[in-house]
Amino acid sequence: MTSNKSIGCNVTECRHHAKTESYCSLNHIDVVKHANAAKTVECTDCGSFELENR
Repeated sequence: MTSNKSIGCNVTECRHHAKTESYCSLNHIDVVKHANAAKTVECTDCGSFELENR
């Protein structure tokens, strides 16, 4: 799995986590909001997250 040094990530439960480094392996991610207006970090999430099958 190739790490993308432009996308840092420490969510090891995600199937796209680079495993050996704290990076994502995707070429790009989708950042989504779950409020009408994203005014805090808590209003946004990584929409590309997929749970790792362990």
